Amino acid sequence: MKIIYFILIELAILLSSCSSEKTNDKGIIANSNQNTHQNIHQNVHQSVAVNENFYDFLEKFSTDRIFQLKRIAFPVKAVESDPDDEEVILKEGTIQKYEWEHLDLTYDSTYITRECDQYYQDVLFKSDLAIVELRGINNGIYANYYFKRENGQWYLVALEETSF
Repeated sequence: MKIIYFILIELAILLSSCSSEKTNDKGIIANSNQNTHQNIHQNVHQSVAVNENFYDFLEKFSTDRIFQLKRIAFPVKAVESDPDDEEVILKEGTIQKYEWEHLDLTYDSTYITRECDQYYQDVLFKSDLAIVELRGINNGIYANYYFKRENGQWYLVALEETSF
């Protein structure tokens, strides 16, 4: 009988020492982990969307193919000129993921002074919309790429490539 009492006492001590919860004088269970408040605070801030910097996004979008595919709202709306037609005829449509060709929008200021295919690039911002404009200098290059910010992250939602 003494052995049973001894085992029960040891079991009670073992269970109480393994518990990470303590009860305060009001009967409320308080976690003994000092970092609990900090963890909750971090989780709340992680769930709040932080607005991504557009220029950092655009650099990664242009250089990382996998990232680019994740950040396009397929099917993407497109207005394009028909290269097979002698006249400048625009066609509207969509581009599916399997049709997509990698898009590089990195820009170097020397593009405006080079001998062939000179163009400049500008970015316009309107609320949660960014438009990357490419404009050729005496060569017919004309393109707009429309990006929309959703939950703090940028996505390509439409494009207009009407160069001739």
